Amino acid sequence: MGAYQTVVVGTDGSETSLRAVDRAAELARDADATLIIACAYFPQDAKSLAHEQDVLGPDAAYQVVGSAPADDTVRRAHDRAIAAGAPHVKTVAVQGKPAATLQQVVKDHSADLLVVGNRGLNTLAGRILGSVPLDVARHTPVDVLIVHTT
Repeated sequence: MGAYQTVVVGTDGSETSLRAVDRAAELARDADATLIIACAYFPQDAKSLAHEQDVLGPDAAYQVVGSAPADDTVRRAHDRAIAAGAPHVKTVAVQGKPAATLQQVVKDHSADLLVVGNRGLNTLAGRILGSVPLDVARHTPVDVLIVHTT
């Protein structure tokens, strides 16, 4: 058995976040660990969704529709992790902000490693408003692997 028994990875369905899933799946495979794939989402009404699509653009707007897109996201990530050889894969779609959601999933599953991509880490908005990798690195009580995905 490897050093890590339970690995959590966050994904929003973007190609960069799926690279973090790939790396987490490799780690889980090599450690014979359980991999928990998590996706945070916010349910929105039609008016709010239209506004979010304008603000976020079409690439990210699907994340705010409700749980169905998040469920699709973790299902795709699950298939990708299985293809990468992860032996034990579970998925969760949780309503909430990404960093707080990942921290809660780590706690709920007694994980000992959290894997996230680096997207947003070196942006001006990330430095001013915070980014998921920065927030989890500062506030998660377990090891955090920030995968270079951009």
